[in-house]
Order: sequence, then C-alpha cells, then structure tokens
Amino acid sequence: MAMCPLCNSLKVFEMYCPKCTSRLDDSGKVSDFLDPYGHYDDEETVKMGDGYPNTAKNQICPHLMVCNNCGYDVVKFVQEE
Repeated sequence: MAMCPLCNSLKVFEMYCPKCTSRLDDSGKVSDFLDPYGHYDDEETVKMGDGYPNTAKNQICPHLMVCNNCGYDVVKFVQEE
C-alpha cells in the first residue's frame, strides 16, 4: 500500500506564493478539513469522499497549501510512494 511522504514526514515540500513570494505552509490533507473525524476511517474510504475522483486510483494525496502572509491557498497533489 502506498503512503503519502508529506503525511508521514518523509519529505518536505517547498512551494512559494505566486502573489507575495512567501513560503506556503502545508496545512495537511484536504479531507481533514472536509471531515474532521475522517481520520478514524481507513484511507480508501476517506479518498472516496474527498471530492477528487482519482485520488485512490492514481495514489495521490491532496494537500492544502496556504500562505499565512496574504491568504492565498492552493491544493497540491502529492504522489504517494
């Protein structure tokens, strides 16, 4: 079974804000914001309800990246390993 290298602290992802050039903070999986109790479910169940149709099939983990300086946010799809 594949796992997300960001969720498991195996890698650090650096991304910068296109508006103000500040470093974006990884705010975690999008599904954690959609369902605060979702972490109690298995990963495949969570992926079925995360709003992205191919996260399970393509083994990707959507992370919310946020700029604490200007409020910009974007979803970054991280390839699971």
